[in-house]
Amino acid sequence: MFDMDLPWWEFIVRGLAVYLLLLVMVRLSGHRTVGQFTPFDLLVVMLLSEAVSNSLNGGDDSLVGGLIAAATLVAINSLVALASSRSARFEKFVDGSAVLIGRDGVFFEKIVRRCRLSESDLEEALREHDCPRPEMKCAFLEADGQITIMRNPQ
Repeated sequence: MFDMDLPWWEFIVRGLAVYLLLLVMVRLSGHRTVGQFTPFDLLVVMLLSEAVSNSLNGGDDSLVGGLIAAATLVAINSLVALASSRSARFEKFVDGSAVLIGRDGVFFEKIVRRCRLSESDLEEALREHDCPRPEMKCAFLEADGQITIMRNPQ
């Protein structure tokens, strides 16, 4: 239970590598993946965690090894949050930024497709903001995956 098969520092290196690589993969997957989980997306996240578990522990089933890996992930996450709060450039890299997806009642088809949004996603956002399409001034896909609608002033 307490005997580790690997040296303690290897858990830290493994945790750092897995965290950074997953961060890059999630950023490359786009805004929608982060903010709008479908049942399929949730399944992918669950399978992803299972897929990287051996990468984190290197086959070590000890309690101490698991705690070192978990502490490493929490520490890295805290450092990323700290760096994001102090550097706008780093925050933009980690979190992304809003994307203009429509203006004056028209959604930009090419951008919407690139962001992997469906017509039903757009219609749902309009309903949530109680905004008929002709009254839409601008629509943004936020960094967290939410769609924000701005209305024309009346």
